[in-house]
Amino acid sequence: MRRANKKSIAAVLLAFGIIFSLTGCGVSGKTENEAKKVENIVEEISVNYGTYGEEAKDRIRSLLKDLSGHDKNAGIRWSQIMDLWMSPELGQPLNYDVLPDRLPETDELCIVVLGFQLNPDGTMKEELIKRLGVALESAEKYPNAYIVCTGGGTAAENESASEAGEMAKWLVEHGIDKKRVIVEDTSITTAQNAIFTYDILTSLYPSVKKLAIISSDYHIATGELLFKAEAILRANSPGNEKLEVISNAAWKAPSGTLSTMFQAGALIELFGDVETAFEIYYDNYDIHDLPPLK
Repeated sequence: MRRANKKSIAAVLLAFGIIFSLTGCGVSGKTENEAKKVENIVEEISVNYGTYGEEAKDRIRSLLKDLSGHDKNAGIRWSQIMDLWMSPELGQPLNYDVLPDRLPETDELCIVVLGFQLNPDGTMKEELIKRLGVALESAEKYPNAYIVCTGGGTAAENESASEAGEMAKWLVEHGIDKKRVIVEDTSITTAQNAIFTYDILTSLYPSVKKLAIISSDYHIATGELLFKAEAILRANSPGNEKLEVISNAAWKAPSGTLSTMFQAGALIELFGDVETAFEIYYDNYDIHDLPPLK
């Protein structure tokens, strides 16, 4: 998704904080001081890589070791996430226009269509319709797969419209059985897409084990990173993730980028520090307190 309009952020921050306390995505079972230390290390890991990229590898290794000293499981999980984030294979191979062959032919597969901010009146922008075209081709190719439409209310002048609702309506109008279409219409960020989709699928659709991400090409790597990271953070033990991202299909956008620092903010949001994440999204986060790289 694109960044949300600022008018909705205060309510989302409050609601999202409550959600995290219920889902356990943050740090639980620790004193407040211990939890804060873990949060600070995770944030420093994310912001270091978001700021310095490959140059920060040595510092990140040191921080991961420090994290393991405070919380062994957190150290293992964030080592997995950082290996994924730093891998040149993230988001690869990139498949255009339709999902590739040899994916599961059963309802084990779920196609996840990432949303895009609506027009002020609640209608869909061209980029979102193009993503839906890829989703439609893919859903027809895999007729037993579920399709999750993700995205909440991002129309400035139409509170009743949601990205997911408009997407689902479009897919049904174009011949997709509505029983296959799942609506996740609460999220306003890609991180929330991952969190709320995970909630829905694991609680209501036990057959689903494999995910395929649909978005614009510049957004695929970020979507894969966040959905995989959420599965890692939610696993009852490292390596026992309930959902696995196995493929993607993309619309070739004429322009568009998402920075590594944006990805850092999204990972921090997954961890539970929503306020810092939104500071990063809106370029208000001050990185100058980071220690210089040695």
